[in-house]
Amino acid sequence: MEKQPNALGVLFESAGDYLETRVDLLKLKTVDKSSDVISTVVSSMVITLVITFGIFILNIGISIWLGAVLGQMWYGFFIVGGFYLLLAVLLFVFKDKWLKGPVNDLIVKKILN
Repeated sequence: MEKQPNALGVLFESAGDYLETRVDLLKLKTVDKSSDVISTVVSSMVITLVITFGIFILNIGISIWLGAVLGQMWYGFFIVGGFYLLLAVLLFVFKDKWLKGPVNDLIVKKILN
């Protein structure tokens, strides 16, 4: 006579399988979110690097052009440097509103999606 499986044993075995499946699902979701956030950060860094290089070359050109227009080359460089100093002060004053808040929102949105 064959021994029939105990209903309680089957229940515990099913619960163990369910728990193992949930843990695996959590791992996969974590890996998916992490890879999405990391790929977003890396691609944003590459784009930022290319834009920064372009702006750097453009600033040199503007500085030389302003220097030629004003008669002294260093005038152009001082004007462009002053512009960036003013921009840095504005960014420092409004960093929470312009930088910190939007970046925090973007990170939270990426993690929760």
